[in-house]
Amino acid sequence: MDLDVIVIGSGQAGVPLATRLAAHGRNVLLVERGELGGTCVNTGCTPTKTLIATARAAHVARTAGRLGVRVGSVEVDLPAAVARKDALVKQWRDTVAARLAGAGERLRVVRGQARLLPDRNVQVGEERHHAEVVILDVGGRPASPPIPGLEAVPWLDNRRLMELVAVPDHLVVIGGGYVGCELAQAYRRFGAGVTVVDPATHLLSHEDEDVSAAIEEVFRGEGIRLLLGTSAEEVSAAPGGVAVRVSSGETVEGSHLLVATGRRPNTDDLGADVAGVKLDAHGYVVVDDHYRTSARGVYAVGDCAGGPQFTHTAWDDHRLLFDVLIGRPGRGRKDRLVPHVAFTDPQVAGVGLTERAARERGVHHEVASVPFSTIARALETDERAGLLKILVDPVTDRILGAAIVGAEGGELLHVLAALMEAGASARALVDMEAVHPSYAEGLQAAMMALPRYALG
Repeated sequence: MDLDVIVIGSGQAGVPLATRLAAHGRNVLLVERGELGGTCVNTGCTPTKTLIATARAAHVARTAGRLGVRVGSVEVDLPAAVARKDALVKQWRDTVAARLAGAGERLRVVRGQARLLPDRNVQVGEERHHAEVVILDVGGRPASPPIPGLEAVPWLDNRRLMELVAVPDHLVVIGGGYVGCELAQAYRRFGAGVTVVDPATHLLSHEDEDVSAAIEEVFRGEGIRLLLGTSAEEVSAAPGGVAVRVSSGETVEGSHLLVATGRRPNTDDLGADVAGVKLDAHGYVVVDDHYRTSARGVYAVGDCAGGPQFTHTAWDDHRLLFDVLIGRPGRGRKDRLVPHVAFTDPQVAGVGLTERAARERGVHHEVASVPFSTIARALETDERAGLLKILVDPVTDRILGAAIVGAEGGELLHVLAALMEAGASARALVDMEAVHPSYAEGLQAAMMALPRYALG
């Protein structure tokens, strides 16, 4: 068939774009070289959060005594947990395959490596295809940092770590970002000794210091050793596994090494230069506010286009680009709020400006904040760790940003994100009738901590 659109990659932007464009009357070819579903389904959200759920169940059981519940020895059956993870990954892959198959004759799926050619031509194996529109959703993969000796040892990325069926004796984690923090805590709760090494002075270093400090206190309380402000200088084999020499001069030995220092885009074998698609210094596709690349008719979405590498951001990319392609462009990719959540326990969630960013940019603001331990629901469930912080414009009363470290922080964040998206006044939080006892009462309590909202 004559093609209208070629989509390269079946991630969280590529699949909905392909199916919706087919439903809109376009003839679409979707090319995928790996498993359907992209990072989220195969190595990201689905497997990590599934294992994190197992880790939390073990932790709750072990600490049930704080609630007056006696529990015997708690052991994690890691092979069973991994099998459950694999089953859920397969379930989502099958769901993606069924969605593509159900899109009808206007959508064809081809498996293989795609290479870009000039004038919106794409080579897949022995086949060459042409379309008026080509969409790149090729995603990314874990980056390998230039640490001397790293390639000589069997280091793990997040995918390989989650394939282990025996709990590591001692897991050394290089990287204190989302991936490093989530998996460090999970494997500590599985029973591993864990050390986290990061050159930043705080975990999740993009957050305000008080936010990072709150999750650091939890990690240390669970027996996770944190070597912060410390970089990995050299890696070598050791009798028990690996040895990591750090900038303080200490050598940390572990049975396993997880490297979680960021990701790189899957553009190095795409043929971008041949097609005239400009990449930046890090290999990300350069796009404008409506996802257009430097090559006419070629667009890029998701992780390979730079910006926040979240599933929900990629999904939103598809929605915005779909509108562009059918001729009704609205807001651009830069005109949106991007919430984020680290699925540690407690969760670390944020949206909009941090307090640090507001100060650096000279944005006038007030900070409404309460410790999570002052919320009645947190006391009753003994989920006291964390804080809740909201930045407010004192002139317009609009919410500028928020950060939550606390139980179900990722859920609570959506109340604030919705108010921000609507341009509503923070006064709405004060005036709402909040259910008691609920974690959401903390949102109201934080606002009422500001003198002008206090009840007198």
